[in-house]
Amino acid sequence: MKPATQPFISKFNPKTDSQQVLHILKALKQASHNLHQNPNHSQTDNNTVSSESAIKALLELEHESESILCNDPHLVTLSTHLTTLKTLIEHSCNAQQRKHGLRSFITLRVNSHEVSRLAGAIESEIQAWIDREFIKTLTQTLVHTSTVTVESDTKQELVLIDLIEEFEERIGRGFDRKLQDLILRSKVFTKLESILCERSFSNAVREASAFAIAELIRFNKDVFVGQVLISKTVCALISLASVRSIQILCTLIRSIKSPIVDEIVSGDIIPKLVGFLTSDEVSIRAVAVNCVLEIGYFGRKEAIDAMLEADLVKRLVELQRCENGDVFGSCVARFAVQLEVGEGLRQREKRELKQEVLKRVREVSVCEAEAATIIAEVLWGASP
Repeated sequence: MKPATQPFISKFNPKTDSQQVLHILKALKQASHNLHQNPNHSQTDNNTVSSESAIKALLELEHESESILCNDPHLVTLSTHLTTLKTLIEHSCNAQQRKHGLRSFITLRVNSHEVSRLAGAIESEIQAWIDREFIKTLTQTLVHTSTVTVESDTKQELVLIDLIEEFEERIGRGFDRKLQDLILRSKVFTKLESILCERSFSNAVREASAFAIAELIRFNKDVFVGQVLISKTVCALISLASVRSIQILCTLIRSIKSPIVDEIVSGDIIPKLVGFLTSDEVSIRAVAVNCVLEIGYFGRKEAIDAMLEADLVKRLVELQRCENGDVFGSCVARFAVQLEVGEGLRQREKRELKQEVLKRVREVSVCEAEAATIIAEVLWGASP
């Protein structure tokens, strides 16, 4: 039985004073970033912040955050960096007061380099703290919502989607080893997959989880591809049967290539995917065509054979015959081109499958004129 009432999911609140900590650390991070970018010039253009302003901001924030840094063991390194930076800045000020002389010049140059390095380290430490607290909140939220339904609570659903999208945005900034370690230790992928596969969640929540999974592949393909291949991600995307879920499947095929196509074939998903080409919704038919084209490019012979056995050519001819010529025009020839230029087939297989496509075009065309037009497009090629 699911509980009648559910506690509201709070937004990024790991501690009672977390908002104060977060506010100060974000300000410190920005000041550190400015100093890292411009450690030794007081004159700047309109798009940069002078080192003097950045140093002043850092020193003020260092004093303001002193009690916070002392109370959090994860911020000990940051506190050390700030103390060292303060000492370096004092030495630089003393060297500037002496102005002339080789020793002062060398001191300023060395200090400038060290200030930039320390500012970068401070920025990195602060981001690591923010990531740690955010991943903690995200995983706690995902675990909580895996035991309850948010179907009837729009407010909770929106908070959950917001958290997942914030996670997607964070990993979308590029690879970060510390962040990856947090994600792996917290088993974020497994929790996202659990929500994706849970039919009691709305399509919006499940799709948000799917987009985050796809972004994890871009974040580090080597680490997360294996988890996608052994999971139920592909089956869940097919079960969603939405435009966005099929788009995500296309993204995964482009990222993972033949290995995920092999899983699609072994999971007997090809007939369902080809079935989307007969959907009542034009948008679903359109993204399904894109997905078929991706499989045609990356798929091995077994995948192409499975699509042909699922009456793919017949469905493509029917689409090409419909009124939406701009969307489905020359789709048979586009599929043939994908086979020709793709990565999954040997040259002999490409020739054989092209002949099989032409044979099936003749079988399913309503007249000789239609068959001749499509065959000409296949033989002479069309833009994929």
